[in-house]
Amino acid sequence: MAGPWKDARGIIVTTTPTIEGRPIQEYLGVITGEVIVGANIFRDMFANIRDIVGGRSGSYERILADAREQAIQELQAASATRGGNAVVGVDLDYEVIGKTGSMLMVSVSGTAVRI
Repeated sequence: MAGPWKDARGIIVTTTPTIEGRPIQEYLGVITGEVIVGANIFRDMFANIRDIVGGRSGSYERILADAREQAIQELQAASATRGGNAVVGVDLDYEVIGKTGSMLMVSVSGTAVRI
């Protein structure tokens, strides 16, 4: 089944160093995926209101989820390019960047492997 941790090609993505029951045949190197998204003035305004009155910011959560999924898809594509069918030891990082902190970067890294 395709999803953020296993794509249509069957490329498995895991934060663990191994995949139970699937021995690693070959290590293909460290790979990365990065996505940078910009903030929106209206979304920021409503998020600030949400900060004052409390609650979760659904618009930011959706953006984070989309950016994370895109970064993982880049990771899966990089693994496939190297001949891999899995990525192990995955690490997700989030960083606010830009002069005014108006951009969000989601970066993901791991080791492409053939299992």
